[in-house]
Amino acid sequence: MGELSSIQKFYSAKNIMITGGTGFMGKVLIEKLLHSCSDLNAIYIILRPKRGISPALRINNMLKLPMFSRIRESKPDVVNKVIAIPGDITLPNLGLSDENKKILEKLNVVFHCAATLRLESNLKDAVLMNTVGTKTVLDMAKTLRNLVAFIHLSTAFCHVDQEELCEHVYESPYNPHDVIKLVNWLDEKSLKLITSKIIEPHPNTYTFSKRLAETLVDEAFLNLPCAIARPSIVTPSWSEPLPGWVDNLNGPVGLIVGAGKGVIRSMHCNANFHAEVIPVDLAINALISIAYKVGTTIEKTKKIPVFNITQSGVMPITWGEVLEKGKSVAYDYPFEGAIWYPDGDIRSSKFVHNLFVLFFHIIPAYFIDFLMVIFHQKRFMVRLQKRISDGLEVLQYFTTREWIFHNTNLLTLWNEMSKKDRLIFSIDFFNINEMEYIKNIILGARQYCMKEKLSSLERARRHQKMLYIVHCIAIYTFYLFMLHLLISNFQGASYMLHYAAEIRHFFTFVEK
Repeated sequence: MGELSSIQKFYSAKNIMITGGTGFMGKVLIEKLLHSCSDLNAIYIILRPKRGISPALRINNMLKLPMFSRIRESKPDVVNKVIAIPGDITLPNLGLSDENKKILEKLNVVFHCAATLRLESNLKDAVLMNTVGTKTVLDMAKTLRNLVAFIHLSTAFCHVDQEELCEHVYESPYNPHDVIKLVNWLDEKSLKLITSKIIEPHPNTYTFSKRLAETLVDEAFLNLPCAIARPSIVTPSWSEPLPGWVDNLNGPVGLIVGAGKGVIRSMHCNANFHAEVIPVDLAINALISIAYKVGTTIEKTKKIPVFNITQSGVMPITWGEVLEKGKSVAYDYPFEGAIWYPDGDIRSSKFVHNLFVLFFHIIPAYFIDFLMVIFHQKRFMVRLQKRISDGLEVLQYFTTREWIFHNTNLLTLWNEMSKKDRLIFSIDFFNINEMEYIKNIILGARQYCMKEKLSSLERARRHQKMLYIVHCIAIYTFYLFMLHLLISNFQGASYMLHYAAEIRHFFTFVEK
């Protein structure tokens, strides 16, 4: 393997704790640490039992995923360094047993990644998970004598009232401790009535609760070696652990699948605004590097270090360019079971978008469900379109605004890294081939989310050609029908005008 790099040496023999380790970013973080920092001592994952499955079994199942294939093949022994710790970040003392508290006393690095990512969560759930959870983890971290770095995973969209997001913490509109008391005191029905007023100007409870969490981390900075990392929209991996790796349909991936299946025909979005996205492997490399930076900085800074993990201004790309390049790739790698030819588009006009939703989302959904009833099948399309519409409504806040993120600290961090660390923990946006990356995203969503094998591509292409023929027939039939109506009405109008002229001529003759 050769001599270790600076970052690898930092993680050697370290004890690391990760909250949210079974989430999208958490899993990639675990895999990268195991692969590139194999000399670490242990990775402790705080998690709850789920559907009757114990935390230990959940970890074992996770390590069997395709994304851990290179670990299983090249370094099978290091998976034993991943240890499940039963706990819950929303409970006092993380719900840890006395025995597990002693185990965690030797922690050196904490990555706090746990959060509810549902943008439409009710206020109580969002605050409990994202704000109270952060407070609980911070309280535990303050007791750790050997802690050298605490990294809080935030989001670049938690300060929506800022025209430009700089790399520092902004004052919160409310004291997070007061909000925590409020959600614990009021019942959910009462909270629902006042939620929109409390979270204003935030569009959802997610960004609001993450903003409150940042305030808590900033408060803890005096007694804790911590930093805040703010990634923008996190997208599938560029290269690690697998090209296009993704395990959920959140955000752009859900749009790609929905559009590829012919279900989503319109998206409210300004094509000239920039898409602020970051591949998950670059974001994880940044997290690992930030922890190294915090853990090796001797001089205490006056303000908490904040890193906007974004490509803003480095490799700008608009939503329109994403769509144009995406379509040029997507037609070569179609999804299975598409219900219509995938030629959806983005529209800056909300009125026009709503018209397309009515005619190409809602009406077809009711028609398909009507056919399901006739053939005694279970209806699903109206319900599915309702979920899609709700999801699009949430996302359009971010696609109809221009976001400007300053990322000087991130770029400085990249410039300060050694040549070897730059190779191992790359944050190099210029290394990404956009067309190849879009292809990776589509194939990744196809394989890892939809479980569609690459061997089915040829069949999907034939199906897409048939849909194209049906699509063309439908479009031209519609145009011919409209032309027929226009001509028919034009002839009728001509007859009426001619008849009116004859009557006028008759009365003129009588008057004379």
